[in-house]
Amino acid sequence: MARYLVSGGAGYVGSHLVDLLVRQGGEVVVIDNLRQGHRAALPHAVELIEADIADTDALDDAFESGPFHAVFHFAALSLVGESMRQPLRYLRENVGGGLTLIDACIRHNVKRFVLSSTANLFSDTGTGPIAEHATIAPGSPYGESKLIIERALHWADTCHGLRSACLRYFNAAGSDPEGRLGEDHDPETHLIPLVIDTALGRRPPLTVFGDDYPTADGTCVRDYVHVSDLAHAHLCALRQLDTRSVTYNLGTGEGFSVLQVIKAVEQISGRRVPYRIGARRPGDPATLVAASTLIRTEANWHPKLTDLTTIVKTAHTWRAAHPLGYGDRGVLEEARPGALPLDPTKGRALGTQYLGAS
Repeated sequence: MARYLVSGGAGYVGSHLVDLLVRQGGEVVVIDNLRQGHRAALPHAVELIEADIADTDALDDAFESGPFHAVFHFAALSLVGESMRQPLRYLRENVGGGLTLIDACIRHNVKRFVLSSTANLFSDTGTGPIAEHATIAPGSPYGESKLIIERALHWADTCHGLRSACLRYFNAAGSDPEGRLGEDHDPETHLIPLVIDTALGRRPPLTVFGDDYPTADGTCVRDYVHVSDLAHAHLCALRQLDTRSVTYNLGTGEGFSVLQVIKAVEQISGRRVPYRIGARRPGDPATLVAASTLIRTEANWHPKLTDLTTIVKTAHTWRAAHPLGYGDRGVLEEARPGALPLDPTKGRALGTQYLGAS
């Protein structure tokens, strides 16, 4: 039985991967400080080490329970706007934690490492799909922190034989189609859950940043890739590490605008989404769409949940059933038998939401 270590495995994308690994018969150890992760997102079969990846002693304890076939690295501060206000914190925590984890892999003879990276590495997005060879110029300290880790992994392979897959996500979206897992951030910054919560009356009216972009309806266009497809992409990329390191962009190759997302939520929910048009947000590109041909042809990854209606429907089903996210004890325990105890006190702060296309 293959054994895996997943940093940040109690978070949004990480928990979907952990669920997939367990379903396929894997043995999983998660290390997560639970700042954004949730115990309730993990089944009993998964061992949780509640610690920060910058804690060398905690990492050594985790690795001593190996050996591990591979390490998946999700744990990171991930808010682009916040990173612009706190650049040194993002560089210190993300880079420091990532390097500590890579060093632990080398010391404990782990030979496969899969990184949750970002499309925020690309500067000149243009209007067409973005391939892996596009110009790299991070748009934020968050993106810069991921680039530094990618470069560190290059040298870890060159000098120590640690093969890695750097997976550059575009916009992770949706929820487990079976309703067992969902998206629960505090604060929430992603477009689809914000629009859903507004439709459900849980948030004030939205402000959309700009309707004068060179797109079909004037609002920003983004590539939304379903979180379950992202989870499968990690396993496809992992198989490549038997022979070499790889870097892949992950998206569907198709973009949807902010207004298209709003209309899809209205259609699924049967409710109107109140919003107003505001000024553009500095730094928002008009279009951000992935060219994911490389992982499709090399690793046989084929995303299945690519329709916007399907993506929105899975997200809406989970959020409608869990008004407090993983803090909604009764509903979640019914939907996910065997989940660990929840924090019934957890709630959500309301505030004005401003939407570009993140």
